[in-house]
Amino acid sequence: MIAPETRQSSPTSDPQHVVVVGGGLAGLSSACVLAARGHRVTLCDKNDWLGGKAAVHHTDGYRFDMGPTILTLPSVLRRVFAEANRNMDDYLEIVPLDPQWRCFFEGSPQAGTSENTVLDLVANVDVMKRHLRDFTGGDSAGNGYEKFLQVSEQLHGVSDRFFFWRSIGGLADTMEVGGAFSAAVLKDVLSLRMGRSVASVVRSHVPEHRVSQMMDHFTQYVGSSPYASPAVLCGIAHMQTEEGIWYPIGGTRAVPEALIKLGTELGVDFRTGTDILKIETSPSGVTGVTTASGESIPCDAVVSNCDAVRTYRELLQGTEESKSFEKKNRHEAACSGVVLYLGLNRRYEQLLHHNFIFSKDPEAEFDSIYNRGEPAPDPTAYVCAPTISEPGVAPEGGEALYILVHTPYLRPQHDWKAMLPAYRDVILDKLERTAGMDGLRDAIVTEDSLTPEGIHNRYRVLNGAIYGLASHGKFTGAFKPGNRRRDIRGLYLAGGAAHPGPGMPMVLMSGWIAADSLDEDARAGKLATAAGSRA
Repeated sequence: MIAPETRQSSPTSDPQHVVVVGGGLAGLSSACVLAARGHRVTLCDKNDWLGGKAAVHHTDGYRFDMGPTILTLPSVLRRVFAEANRNMDDYLEIVPLDPQWRCFFEGSPQAGTSENTVLDLVANVDVMKRHLRDFTGGDSAGNGYEKFLQVSEQLHGVSDRFFFWRSIGGLADTMEVGGAFSAAVLKDVLSLRMGRSVASVVRSHVPEHRVSQMMDHFTQYVGSSPYASPAVLCGIAHMQTEEGIWYPIGGTRAVPEALIKLGTELGVDFRTGTDILKIETSPSGVTGVTTASGESIPCDAVVSNCDAVRTYRELLQGTEESKSFEKKNRHEAACSGVVLYLGLNRRYEQLLHHNFIFSKDPEAEFDSIYNRGEPAPDPTAYVCAPTISEPGVAPEGGEALYILVHTPYLRPQHDWKAMLPAYRDVILDKLERTAGMDGLRDAIVTEDSLTPEGIHNRYRVLNGAIYGLASHGKFTGAFKPGNRRRDIRGLYLAGGAAHPGPGMPMVLMSGWIAADSLDEDARAGKLATAAGSRA
């Protein structure tokens, strides 16, 4: 991951008052970067906590991360701290995890075996090739995996040059970044394999059913079907293997807590329990925000960490820009999910920190979720068992099990209060059957859950989508709404439903891009008209 050259945090000659709407990871990232560059920042969040989905749940001596649990690309987070000339290590302790995942496969005709099998994903390519030789009985899968990672590295490089660390809203923006048309630019564009899906690229290198299914799941960080997502997202595999997977001591919740500490030191005004209902605008641009209590907060610019579609649909309701956005809106919500938080009185020694318990038929699974809009009868389950890295998350001998199964985003016919009990049984049966977690139900001491309805209401995302907007479309599916809005002066977007998309490092980068774009505009005097109109 290539970060931009560090800008020394000299205060801007034209400091702005910026309101950040939403205190998720992207909002916190934006607030810290803006404050480090000399702007006055007020961050408002409707909830009584900051961090958005990176919340924490305590019950009966168990501690659960409620949202994201996998930290990749720590260089992005380090970049945010570097803005203030701070060392991230002084605020946060992270430890590497290798193996990165453990994969459980159920015996099936597709797998070519009636026995359940287990495969560990490790960062070192040579070691992984040996694992794959032992797993498949030959060298084909390992050689194909190595070639796939070479393609992934190339796509990662293209993303670094044209896609990351700048506001991009479409293919034309990448051409502007690339500058004059050249053979080098053409080579990069052709290397994107436009028109091909993640799944097709994966299987062209590794057709073996189980291994390709594992490789598909690099793209599950963006909550989209590998059969419909553009091939450029294969670059995620190299990003992960290059920088690794890390666990923050204290859980993922430690990440927003570190950013809150940094923001407090930099003078950010954090306001929890403050729901923003409207972004106020004039013909010259953003003029302020209005809270649910009727308070008006004048400002020069707004960074919205609210879902991009809901920002225009709700916070800008009634404006011409909202109507225009809706007319052009072809964005589809990404998938949602059911999360089970199970406090167990025992541990399952076969589990690593991160585990995937795979479906038998990924095509049928993704078709159910993304095409038919119904929960998959045989789902893939992600299971986080963190006591292996931090025993204190559960009472001695116990486990704080986090289980996530992707589901469709909310449809009108979905009533998860009625659907959850039966689907809970589907999930627990899957874990017992495929991962050998016998007696799971009897081991449960405490249990809580989060459904698409809860996600929709709790985090103000579009239709309960965990990952913002889907990355579907083999040509332009990787593009999200740009961070710097061209229709409203002084409005910037950050979060999983804005460029560059979902996943912890991407939303942190999104916040940095929004802040950098705003700061760049302020230094160039491009916000002066909007600010001056209220003088």
